[in-house]
Amino acid sequence: MTATLRTADGALFDPSAYEVHLRPLTEDEGGGWFATIPDLPGCMGDGESEAEAIMDVRSAACEWADAAVADGEQIPAPSYRTAEAAE
Repeated sequence: MTATLRTADGALFDPSAYEVHLRPLTEDEGGGWFATIPDLPGCMGDGESEAEAIMDVRSAACEWADAAVADGEQIPAPSYRTAEAAE
């Protein structure tokens, strides 16, 4: 269902468009990495490596977006977009 979702600004929902915040987990927390997407409150993931944590949180973003739409909410647009290079 995620392929047809749109953000509040009308753009197609793309989990890779959102900024990810990473932090290492302490040994008490189980080690590895913890990732969040601040624009999608409560969207989080983890993994043994930074790359695994990013992949996990991007997957969680798809589920987050599906749940938001099912609840009648809008998906926030990414607050930060990278500029595209001119050709």
